[in-house]
Amino acid sequence: MTTTSERLHRAGDGVSDPIVEVRNASVTYDDGDTHVLDDVTFSIERNEILGVVGESGSGKSMLASALLDAVPAPGHLSGEVLYHPDRDATVDILEFSDAELNEYRWAEVSMVFQGAMSSFNPTMKVGAHFSDTLKAHDRAVSEGLEFAREILSDLYLEPERVLDSYPHELSGGMQQRALIALSLILEPEVLVMDEPTAALDLLMQRSILLLLEEIKEKYDVTMVFITHDLPLVASLADRMAVMYAFELVEAGPRDQIIGDSAHPYTRALLNSTPNIDAPLEDMQPIPGKSPAPVNVPTGCSYADRCPLASDTCRRQDPTFEAVREGHAVACHHWERASEEIKLTFGEAAATGGDAGGDPR
Repeated sequence: MTTTSERLHRAGDGVSDPIVEVRNASVTYDDGDTHVLDDVTFSIERNEILGVVGESGSGKSMLASALLDAVPAPGHLSGEVLYHPDRDATVDILEFSDAELNEYRWAEVSMVFQGAMSSFNPTMKVGAHFSDTLKAHDRAVSEGLEFAREILSDLYLEPERVLDSYPHELSGGMQQRALIALSLILEPEVLVMDEPTAALDLLMQRSILLLLEEIKEKYDVTMVFITHDLPLVASLADRMAVMYAFELVEAGPRDQIIGDSAHPYTRALLNSTPNIDAPLEDMQPIPGKSPAPVNVPTGCSYADRCPLASDTCRRQDPTFEAVREGHAVACHHWERASEEIKLTFGEAAATGGDAGGDPR
């Protein structure tokens, strides 16, 4: 029998090799009355770039925190977060001791937060951040700083200038690249990026995407790229996962999600995206608003905004169904979506278009 996880995460015709599996993960506050992540199951395949998209407030950042068991107190994370350091080993990070969790973070799974300035201590030079991270994990500082210089060079930065600067002395793009270098200093297997380019201009966003592709290949790192900017992640990701109202509603290969998505929300999200290939009147915002994390209604969380919603949608939660190999959706009426909700999203986003610009 094929499990939900297998339906979601089997990519193409290849053999599934997950490095992280999330099973039935929920994050609650107020003794369970407030849900900010609701029964999410998915996996991250080794050496892939997984794009996680959704509206602001859909639970994307909470999902990122769950991957590192770093949910802010007094939130309660339940379910399983399974890490596979290799094909024959599995550990549940929710059972880690504090010491084990400290080693897992940064050394195995590292994170780049939104807004580099809020991640750096403004009273410390950038080099001190690298030194402190190395010391905290009992790594040789001199060797680690040599590696830092290599990574900074790969990101088209001048290592000595950056390491000897305070964060405010660097431009926004330089800060973000320095933060990416810091996240790689312990050579993690997985890099989680939560809206890493949100504060940057379009040219710098595209330049950093080019650099991330180079970094992925050179350092053999798996990436999770979390963003509300669907066209941005469409130019980078191998697979995409779509979140709505703290739930996962669709997941599959990038080209299928962009070109033949099955969930009405995914199609509406695509159609609301600015697109030079479509007339202005075809780009429409999604009417209504997503439900609050308290008093969540029964049934499909998207029902009140969905043009295909029926009484069944309002009574019963949809389960994930396989659309095709590696592509699954949680919707009672997914077979009607492609016919009744036409896509106006252009081909440029699916292929990435021209990223443009010199990454330096």
